[in-house]
Amino acid sequence: MNFNEEQHKLDLRLLRIFGNAFQALHNNLEKDVAKHNLNPETFRILELLYNKGPHPLQKISEKFSIPSGSITFVVNKLVKQGLVERQPNPQDGRANDAVLTAQGKALFNEFFPKHMDTISQNFSHLSNEEKEQLIDLLKKMGMGSQKL
Repeated sequence: MNFNEEQHKLDLRLLRIFGNAFQALHNNLEKDVAKHNLNPETFRILELLYNKGPHPLQKISEKFSIPSGSITFVVNKLVKQGLVERQPNPQDGRANDAVLTAQGKALFNEFFPKHMDTISQNFSHLSNEEKEQLIDLLKKMGMGSQKL
């Protein structure tokens, strides 16, 4: 076996292990979100608004790669559930911002600490030093891949 074949085998093994680890983590977090009658797309939007404040619908659409027609549908559902409201964007009167309502904040105030516990449980198999190393390695990999 030449160097190139060995490298390919190692890279493929890394990809499989990385993919399996990500899938296991993703599945656990999706199950946790589903316990609160939220789907992943809805959760991401609510989490963004909870942690980063009001956002224009167009920016949410771009950030999560959700088509503009779909983001309108998703936000309309959140409005009907009383979790989000639309407010005029202060910088652009033609645009609307999605804003968490008091009910939406209350839901996240109850849910998010429990969700963070689930996240921490999933990473509990690593020491803090290993987590820092993994963060650095994943950043390095991500930035390298973006340059390709």
